Amino acid sequence: MRKITDVAADLGLSSDEYDVFGSWGAKLTPASAFREDPLPATSRLVLVSAINPTPAGEGKTTVTIGLTQAARKLGIRAAAALRQPSQGPVFGVKGGGTGGGQATLVPLERINLHFTGDIHAVTAAHNLLAALADNDCYFGGEKLDPRQITWRRSMDMNERFLRKVVIGLGGKSGGLPRETAFDITAASEVMAILCLSRDYADLRRRLGEIIVGQGPGGVVRAKDLQAEGSMAVLLRDALLPNIAQTIEGAPVLVHGGPFGNIAHGCNSVVATKAALRHSDLVFTEGGFGFDLGAEKFLNIKCRSAGIWPNTVVLVATVRALKMHGGASLAEMANRNPEALERGMANLDKHIESVRAFGLEPTIALNIRHDDPSGEAERVIHMLKERGVDGGFADVYAKGGAGALELAEKVADKARTRQPHPKFLYEDSDTPEQKIEKVARTVYGAKGVEFSAAAKSQMAKAVALGYGSFPVCMAKTHLSLSDDPKKICRPRDFTVHVREVRISAGAGFLVCLTGEIMTMPGLPKEPHSREIDLTADGEIVGVK
Repeated sequence: MRKITDVAADLGLSSDEYDVFGSWGAKLTPASAFREDPLPATSRLVLVSAINPTPAGEGKTTVTIGLTQAARKLGIRAAAALRQPSQGPVFGVKGGGTGGGQATLVPLERINLHFTGDIHAVTAAHNLLAALADNDCYFGGEKLDPRQITWRRSMDMNERFLRKVVIGLGGKSGGLPRETAFDITAASEVMAILCLSRDYADLRRRLGEIIVGQGPGGVVRAKDLQAEGSMAVLLRDALLPNIAQTIEGAPVLVHGGPFGNIAHGCNSVVATKAALRHSDLVFTEGGFGFDLGAEKFLNIKCRSAGIWPNTVVLVATVRALKMHGGASLAEMANRNPEALERGMANLDKHIESVRAFGLEPTIALNIRHDDPSGEAERVIHMLKERGVDGGFADVYAKGGAGALELAEKVADKARTRQPHPKFLYEDSDTPEQKIEKVARTVYGAKGVEFSAAAKSQMAKAVALGYGSFPVCMAKTHLSLSDDPKKICRPRDFTVHVREVRISAGAGFLVCLTGEIMTMPGLPKEPHSREIDLTADGEIVGVK
């Protein structure tokens, strides 16, 4: 692992533009992070997304890291801007989120766990507001009606038993009993605010706009409880992007960690812009498939930040395509051209969605060395038949050297294509229209069904002046539909919106569909059982 000072120097940062965080990381200073000058004309942004995830794996982060390393081997001043993984999945079902093999972020244990404490700060700020809300009720409820508090609590761990809880038990000393719930920190509005804020003033303003509940005087916001100042203090260092590196020493800004299925799924605006200021080619990603993280990257983050990618990469694997084509996980080692061809329909839909935004994708086929002979080549052939460019990303085994040809294609497209923002909906569209446009265009739905509660909540949002907000769709990542069992490219389906939450500080409406939960649960065999600490203090098992 390189010295972090050398990594920072590769970004063109002077020693007064960052603060060293141990020997392995650093944080940008406020003056460096919050610059308002125009981005360099030479900087180019590549959005990396993927097909819908399967148990067979796709490797979007691995490919993002591998392409960054490959571009640097080609002599391009490249960097990546990525999210920090949430601790919940690290101990749960999927392990960490730092790539894999020779396309990994380092030090992976720190990045996957506490890192620089940013996620802990988000949790603290979120729960401080919850405590202040209950405190107002305890001392008379001058501002809040305890029966109408909508602000929940958060923690950075998968814990299904906290999806609904009763607090305040124990008589007068315990407070006022009421029902509430926990969300995972990655789904917190405070996390979204961290990722969308431009600077400290914007952070403080957004925090103050958070809706806490209702009271005798109407809607109560965090600023009505005078909470925004202390919350901002807890987030002071967390708003500063972190400098890390790949296993080959390529610079990466790791910052923010919203989930792509239940939040907006993108790293911070501050980090992305900082990477663009200090690199000619920046690779970033949106969480899960293009229908989730990438759609929100374009419709929410880009709308807010005034940026737009020059080109898009879509990641797929032979295994995942075969699973979408109906093959089981146990059959992955067997040749199955029929399943492979059927599974291409999922990729086809995502290609259509990329083009709906006025962008042209390049397909990165993430190579596994246990793929049956000839199947990867067959995918590339089918792409050529469709008039779609693609190439191999053999980055898990070979690092940057395994994606040189693909990186050259992507870099060439990024250089020659100017960003022309094309959103799926207008600010002036109603919330219903925005949701329907996303569902029909990106998911391929025939329509949307709104619950009575969702209709009432959208009407309230409009009445409060939030009708112009973009929509953040909370949907299963396993399907284009809101039913995780409908794999590949489902057709003739309806998306069911059961709840709409106002994230006034983040600046969007969260639309919960199907059975999506904002607090995940642990699997029967959690990954935590494989994680341990040796006698000499070495962390083992994190991956």
